[in-house]
Amino acid sequence: MTDAYIYDAVRSPRGKGRKDGSLHEVTSARLSAQILNAVKERNGLDGHAVEDVIWGNVTQVGEQGGCLARTAVLASDLDQSIPGLAINRFCASGMEAVNIAANQIKGGAGMGYIAGGVEMMGRVAMGSDGAAIAVDPALAMKTYFVPQGISADIIATEYGFTREQADTLAVLSQDRAEAAWKDSRFAKSIVPIKDINGLTILDHDEYMRPGTTVEALGNLKASFKDMGEVMPGFDKIAMMKYPHLEAINHIHHAGNSSGIVDGSAAVLIGNKEFGEKWGLKPRARIRATAKIGTDPTIMLTGPVPVTEKILRDSGMSISDIDLFEVNEAFAAVVMRFMQAFDVDDSKVNVNGGSIAMGHPLGATGAIIIGTLLDELERTGKGTGLATLCIASGMGAATIIERI
Repeated sequence: MTDAYIYDAVRSPRGKGRKDGSLHEVTSARLSAQILNAVKERNGLDGHAVEDVIWGNVTQVGEQGGCLARTAVLASDLDQSIPGLAINRFCASGMEAVNIAANQIKGGAGMGYIAGGVEMMGRVAMGSDGAAIAVDPALAMKTYFVPQGISADIIATEYGFTREQADTLAVLSQDRAEAAWKDSRFAKSIVPIKDINGLTILDHDEYMRPGTTVEALGNLKASFKDMGEVMPGFDKIAMMKYPHLEAINHIHHAGNSSGIVDGSAAVLIGNKEFGEKWGLKPRARIRATAKIGTDPTIMLTGPVPVTEKILRDSGMSISDIDLFEVNEAFAAVVMRFMQAFDVDDSKVNVNGGSIAMGHPLGATGAIIIGTLLDELERTGKGTGLATLCIASGMGAATIIERI
């Protein structure tokens, strides 16, 4: 089987996902087009160089509806002969786009792909596309549906994580993200975003809150306590599924959960011949990919079983992995991963994560692959694993090996 290599990885800065965010004036298609153009220009590609653009986005409605991948291609400088595939695996959409492209190449279906994703959360509200699992009473009852924040608090309760532990992890994410930016660790991959006049409107992750302390976070109200205990009483639904829990410990809030932001990212993937044709040197080999379904109520535990699966399928062990990127959807997700594999936090999200910099749903999977690659190169380490939890109970993972 043919190897799939990463030749480049780029991303936009993450803008605050609200009306006063720096990227609010930019549509999903326009932001995607700037990222696609950056891949083309940085690597000296012709407009027809790749087989396809596979693009993740979660809220596929309005300006993010239709086949956004094809819209982005047409908005970019790529040739119209390049098709586009829009995919949705919720928070892992950007990673799944990369994994699909890698597996297409391994199977011989084309020499090169651009894969990644976008989410403009300040323009297209999360959940505005609807979801049968939430609004269909029969399905919601069958799956014991609860919102993700309740799921995160169930994890904290089930595995014994405290509010102070979650807040400590959140402060660590902020401190590491600040240090990474000061040390220019993201410089290789960041594409400054410009307005229609060609003026730069954002060149840094603007969601970060440097100087955050555990004491300050301690003053924040638990975000999901009321919906759990009062109306519509999701804690009762959870305890119907998990009767051994006497109560749900609500520890998550805006400060220890991922931020709502706008952003986009792309990875250039190809076989050996693709690199030779365009004069490119591979930066990493995509060693393995995996996905899995999990319990839809607790929902966010997917990084653990999907990591077990990808290690088993690749014949590797957790000790073979030098660095980990575990998406910081909620603090308890990362804590559960480190607990399950007895991994020291010095190897996990070493440059901060979504708690500090935000989680642009459809793009995050591609972002963390690129962040992982940059850090492997910066430190000279060999192998990294990126993984995300996914709504409705799923997990996805990718292992890359630096060249």
